Amino acid sequence: MDWHKLTLVVCIGSLSMTLSASTPVVSVALPCESQECKISYSRQYQQAQSITVKVLSADFLGSGILLKKKGSVYTVLTNTHVLQAGDPPYRIQAPDGSIYAANLLKTQAFGKNDLALLQFQGIDTRYAVASLGSSPVVGDEVFATGFPAAEEGQVKSFALTRGKVVLVLPKPLEGGYQLGYTNNLEKGMSGGPLLNRRGEVVGVNGMQAYPLWDAPSVFQDGMEADEQLHKMIIRLSWAVPIHYSNPI
Repeated sequence: MDWHKLTLVVCIGSLSMTLSASTPVVSVALPCESQECKISYSRQYQQAQSITVKVLSADFLGSGILLKKKGSVYTVLTNTHVLQAGDPPYRIQAPDGSIYAANLLKTQAFGKNDLALLQFQGIDTRYAVASLGSSPVVGDEVFATGFPAAEEGQVKSFALTRGKVVLVLPKPLEGGYQLGYTNNLEKGMSGGPLLNRRGEVVGVNGMQAYPLWDAPSVFQDGMEADEQLHKMIIRLSWAVPIHYSNPI
């Protein structure tokens, strides 16, 4: 890959960052020691758990977000790559453990963004749906949630990790990824919500730090990040901003 195809000038108007290429960044949960912090964490955990679902086919595929409700029909937002990990028919496991048949919505509204919609009909149950927030800025505290996958198709308990936004790109990477943050993401958490301190969804989790596949440093317009920016990108987890889901 030619890292010199694109050189970005770092300034407030073009790229928000608080990190140098030589700074070691590891995606970890921030410590939570004060009582106020623990209360906030507990509140975030309950809020996130109420709107986060499992996406299933024959096996567990990933996570999703209860985005909206109309009558008894619920719309779930997830990543396209989550659905590509398994064949239809798809199913949704709701927060109460109930499992519903789900239909894939054929929509072109998302363009090249790594987003997809499923719908299911709830039966005699009312589930919470997400409140959407504005895009975060560098330094904002965020909470990444979802269902980490264990070995042999097993699923770990619901997870919530604390971190901060470190990098907001002026234009999206392939898949629409634009928000870089320090929260730890595990396989299975793709499609889950990225929340702000008010419990509002600000992004959709989708890429882990230090990916095993080809480094995600190509922008949607085909340009490539320079080497310095590339080193920053691979050290962070990434989400698609929630405003990309607005066309629905």
